[in-house]
Amino acid sequence: MNQWGNVDQDDIVRARTTLLASGRRTPYEEVDAYRVLAQVSPTAYLPLLAEALQHLSYETGSREWRPSSLELCEEAVAVARRIDPAEPGRVDVLYRALDSYQRRLYRVGRRAEGLALRGEMLAIGRAQAERSGKTWVKGLEKWAAGLSEEGRYAEAADAMDEEVSALLPEGYQDGALAWSLLQWIAALHDAGRSADACTAFERLVVLQAAESAKGDGWVACHLHALIGYARMLDLHGRGEQAATVRQHTLARLTELAASGERISRSSYGASFWAVLLTVFGGESEWPVSDGGPRPPSGTEPRCWSPDARQRFFDSRDALRAEVDGLARRAAGDPAEHLAEVVRIHRVLTVRSAVYWEHRTHLFAERVRPLFDEGVDLARRLSRHNPAEGPRALAGALIERSAFRIAVRELGPALDDFREALSHLGEAST
Repeated sequence: MNQWGNVDQDDIVRARTTLLASGRRTPYEEVDAYRVLAQVSPTAYLPLLAEALQHLSYETGSREWRPSSLELCEEAVAVARRIDPAEPGRVDVLYRALDSYQRRLYRVGRRAEGLALRGEMLAIGRAQAERSGKTWVKGLEKWAAGLSEEGRYAEAADAMDEEVSALLPEGYQDGALAWSLLQWIAALHDAGRSADACTAFERLVVLQAAESAKGDGWVACHLHALIGYARMLDLHGRGEQAATVRQHTLARLTELAASGERISRSSYGASFWAVLLTVFGGESEWPVSDGGPRPPSGTEPRCWSPDARQRFFDSRDALRAEVDGLARRAAGDPAEHLAEVVRIHRVLTVRSAVYWEHRTHLFAERVRPLFDEGVDLARRLSRHNPAEGPRALAGALIERSAFRIAVRELGPALDDFREALSHLGEAST
């Protein structure tokens, strides 16, 4: 029987029996039953069929897409579109179906179609916001991330302007605002809006300072925000202000090393640190030559499209080979090659840290050698190049300090940070 063909009474009885049976039914059986009943009672069963098709497209046990998932997700969207527009729940069903379908399209490399569906999701979100009178629009973050992956940074920044403007009056929202601020900062930075990026970073610092002052706040997240803010200020020629921020960071880190973090809450702090790393991922220092998508900075890896994520992480092998090759040349001619080794090694370290942080609780053991190696390389550069080397060494030490904060090695983190300030000529008196 064609799934949209004529249905006789026996088909209807079998479908209802399947759904009413006390035994466990398979996802396939459920979808087949809903396909039948949706033709005779569309109001009741089309939404159920759309949800069941999405459930069937994904192997919940193995967390893998089924081979037929693209067709199932496409069918789910078609089913959702058939729901009567007058039905109040139609837009939510359609939004979820579009979300599943766009993720699958990105996974098979059909990026333009995936982004178009994100645009449709955003249109649904705008319509819902208009009806409810709310300013926050569902779908803006996904849309901004998609734009960023395509190199449309100005549009991504505009989208995040709107997102953050709607969220700011609501406050911290259990961390949601902080994650949106990270994405906003990255979008502004990538779009070349340097003054706005610094202002946005200051907002993040103020937010994390307020949260860290509470009994359940993360002082470590405040420290990561301060370290990132100083880096952003340095990048945009505000060295004096950056030095002031680093002194404040030193005071907070000294306090934290003495007292310890007040709470212990899974890996939130490490995740915050890893996402912040992507804002300064050193992409311009190791450009991708094939013109493929770049992951959206300032967002969690689970929010990246599959092909962008794969390219980002797969590049680690090539980066390792390039670092090793340059290091061999630098052994004979450090003046010519050592600075480049330090730069490329940093890109490798960032990508490895982001890769391992969300995969295993043993990520510290996986990436600690890279941060140590980065400091060692920067020390060599400092000896061979007194003009540029000390600042590179300070940067490597600050990044290792941030890593140590993330894994709660607070004493060594403080030692690294103090040494970094000495190389910058900012040692606290």
